[in-house]
This record gives sequence, structure tokens and C-alpha cells, in this order.
Amino acid sequence: MARVSVLQLETHFPRIAGDVGCAKTFQCELEIIIVPNATVAKVVTKDPSQLDLRPFQDALSKATGDLITTSCGFLAPLQSVLKPQCKVKFIASALGQLKILSTLFSPEELSIITFDADKLGPAHLPAGCAAFELSIFGLDVRSHLREVISNDLPTLDENMASDDVCSAFEKATTSKTKAVILECTNLPPYKPSIRRVKEIAIYDILTAIESNLPNSVNPQFL
Repeated sequence: MARVSVLQLETHFPRIAGDVGCAKTFQCELEIIIVPNATVAKVVTKDPSQLDLRPFQDALSKATGDLITTSCGFLAPLQSVLKPQCKVKFIASALGQLKILSTLFSPEELSIITFDADKLGPAHLPAGCAAFELSIFGLDVRSHLREVISNDLPTLDENMASDDVCSAFEKATTSKTKAVILECTNLPPYKPSIRRVKEIAIYDILTAIESNLPNSVNPQFL
């Protein structure tokens, strides 16, 4: 059976079905490798060049999956750093799909929904995609889901979180919006709720994984 390895931040908040860190999300084996000291506060930063790469490189060396990915879209800059060290397919972030999507959609046709819009910027986007900085929208700083993730809380109200994601989605879309990228790996569980607001093409870490390792993701989460 195929296996997906996830280099996961050192967090303890609930990872529900549809989250890249939940075994129920997949129809293949899931291997979780915790990256020591890689907290949300340290990884969600405007300046990814300040990240300590050594714990991620160490975690990568322990991975045994047919595909290796991460639990945070803000790790997008690690793609160019870790991929050469990886013998299997490596996906640092859902944002890696933007390079191809930029040939299909303009910045006003594609929105990026992130955990923290104030900190996600050109440094996290693929080369040649800086124009999509204007397409970035984030969770409300006072939202329940953001509070749970930021403070690594042990409980999550899925209904409140769903409302938070739908609210961010509504702010991120207009009549011209044709697609969205969910940067945050904690947002895919709420895709059904998003689609009830508006039927739209949704790209996230799970679509990236599935395109590189077919039949690995449970179809209900794509």
C-alpha cells in the first residue's frame, strides 16, 4: 500500500477528517513525523528565510512515504530546499500549484485563502506569481479556527470553524472568481461548506497530493 509522509508542525490542536494530518483523510497509509520546535508562531512568518531548516531536514531523512508533504502552507519556500534532498515526490505547500494555475486564471479569477493574510506574501509564492499577492485573503484574526490554531487549543467547534472559513471565502470571492487555493492545510475539511456557498474549483494540499500520488486521498475530501 502507498504511504504519505507528513512533516507536521509541533502542534496538538485537533486534526479532523479532511486535514492532511488526519488518517481518515487518506485511503493509503499516513506517516506523521513531528518536527520539534516547529510551532505555528515560528513558521507563520513574513520572512521564511529565518526558519531553522535543520529540524525539517532531519524529519525528511526519517520519512518512508512514497510522497512527502508538510502540514503548513507557509513552508512553501522549502520546496526548492528540500526537494533535491528527497528521493520521492515532495510537496511543501498547496501554493506550489499556483505556477500552473497562473496560466489558467488571472489574479482576479483566483483567490488564495490563508491562515494569516498579513504574513503570507511574495516570499511564499512561486517565482513569477507575485501578482497574486493581491489575491490573498485570510481568516479573521478573531475567528474561532484561527484562535484554536494560534493558541494550539485542545478542542475545536467544527460548526464555528466552518462558519469562519465560509466567511473568509465570501470575502475572497467576487462574480469574477473562478477558483480558490486553500493555503492552510487545516481548511480542506470545510470544502463541502464552501461549495454550498458557491460551486467553485478548489485547490489545496490534498489536490496536490492526489495529482502526484493517485488514489491516495479519500475521494470525499477532494
